[in-house]
Amino acid sequence: MSYDPPRPAGRLLLTPEDKEAPARVRRLRALGLGSHPEPSLDVFAYSLAELTGAPYAMVNFLGHEGQFFAGLHTPTAAPAHRGDGTGALLGRVLPRDHGFCPHVVARRRALALEDVSDYPRFAGNPVVDEFGIRSYLGAPLIDSTGTVLGTVSVTDVRPRAWGRPGLDAIKAQAAGLVPRLERREGDGLPPCGPPTPPMG
Repeated sequence: MSYDPPRPAGRLLLTPEDKEAPARVRRLRALGLGSHPEPSLDVFAYSLAELTGAPYAMVNFLGHEGQFFAGLHTPTAAPAHRGDGTGALLGRVLPRDHGFCPHVVARRRALALEDVSDYPRFAGNPVVDEFGIRSYLGAPLIDSTGTVLGTVSVTDVRPRAWGRPGLDAIKAQAAGLVPRLERREGDGLPPCGPPTPPMG
């Protein structure tokens, strides 16, 4: 699966420019999102992990400088991916240059990386070494104003053949979440709809 044409080596690891950050931050503030964990989004992330069979699932809102996982599901123990048998668990905050969600936000389209080591642009990303991430599947949260609020995504510590079913599933989950974010009430998000069956 291709992402984009090869780039000169000096530009491979650049995080995309985020010209929409000021408008996104204003919109997130208006919706009361992006500054604190949301239990209902943690539940959403858990259901996303169950749907895809991935150890990590996130609802990620991007600000000026970093990323905040208002919804997060992680394994109970860090997967071992280092030579000494240790690993690290993903937390709620990441710098903008970590991970692949900033690319989804910049391109405004879903992204499936079945094995990040196949993509020179992504293989050197810090999350590969720090958390052992080997595959990624994410889609943008585009609201009714056309603002990309952030992403929904899953990651795994092993390569995954996401394929068309994976892309369709993550895009459907993002599209279903946006209206819930926009009609949120002061005490949290409205309840989820019926569960989606696991990916095949």
